[in-house]
Amino acid sequence: MLKRLVLFFLFIFNLISLFPQTGRGVYRFLDLPVSSRMAAIGGMNVSLRDNDVNFAFMNPALLTGETHGVIGLNMANYLADIKFGSAVYGHNFGENNFTSFGVQYVDLGKFEGYDELGNFTEDFTAKDIALYMSYARRLDDYFTVGATFKPIFSSYERYTSFGIAFDAGINYSRDLFSAGLVFRNMGAQLKAYYPDEQGQHREPLPFDIQLGVSKKFAHAPIRISGTLNNLNRWNVAGYQTDKTTTNLDGTTEEKKVKPVDMAFRHVVLGVELVPSDNFYIALGYNHRRNQEMTMEGFKSLAGFSAGAGLKLYKFHVGFGLTQFQVGNFAYQFSFSTDLNDFVSF
Repeated sequence: MLKRLVLFFLFIFNLISLFPQTGRGVYRFLDLPVSSRMAAIGGMNVSLRDNDVNFAFMNPALLTGETHGVIGLNMANYLADIKFGSAVYGHNFGENNFTSFGVQYVDLGKFEGYDELGNFTEDFTAKDIALYMSYARRLDDYFTVGATFKPIFSSYERYTSFGIAFDAGINYSRDLFSAGLVFRNMGAQLKAYYPDEQGQHREPLPFDIQLGVSKKFAHAPIRISGTLNNLNRWNVAGYQTDKTTTNLDGTTEEKKVKPVDMAFRHVVLGVELVPSDNFYIALGYNHRRNQEMTMEGFKSLAGFSAGAGLKLYKFHVGFGLTQFQVGNFAYQFSFSTDLNDFVSF
């Protein structure tokens, strides 16, 4: 098993060397929360092994024998009436080979087009879509490895782009503890939105190395999770550590992100109350989102999220709520069911 793990990670690091990334760039919709439960626990989690087929979007190694025949549907009302969602289906081959097939999309809506003189031209739309084809294999009772192939298509008015991305992850699960490591969005933009002097103006994909752990207490119905993100990039503040800004009154102010603050911007925390397999309540905190979305002079719960899920008959339904700024909420709904309850696959 150790030999297979070493070969697996050598393969991953070779992919990284082929596609050097900075963690910024195009197709940022890939970072949106894929389900209401994911949104509720902070927006990302690569370690929680709980037979939720939606979690394969974040780490393909989270597929299990219990995700066979399960279908998940997710939809969200995002900022400025932007709509996004996902759908996924899990199918297994034997006891150790797990697959899933999914799609993730974002619809930015319809816009009125005008030329440089202010004359109306025509309405246009802006959309992004990614297909997910994931495979995972259980190596033994504790380790599972997985990979995802993602073709990506984007269209903004007459500008279109196409890219290819790969995810690769591993999960360790034993008793009430689980851990996950994933390399997300390795790949390249094959067709850029517009050309430049060198031909195609290609931009990097949002490559992200994430590491997480989840622990459920033995004598309490509580599970906690912690996820480290952007391990490949220290500065995630969106600007240099020192920055001089100009206020409305003309005065200047130097902004600094302290090392401790920068470190916590890489951390996403989640806690769940799980009294049974049929019900959960979840809370999450994303410190980077809190720092980037909080407005000075206004009280805000930016960075905090909450949600709940319930099984009704043969269906699981979930709801997630995230606040980005004062009075600015995003609502996410999820629906899943095991098709084996209706017909054998």
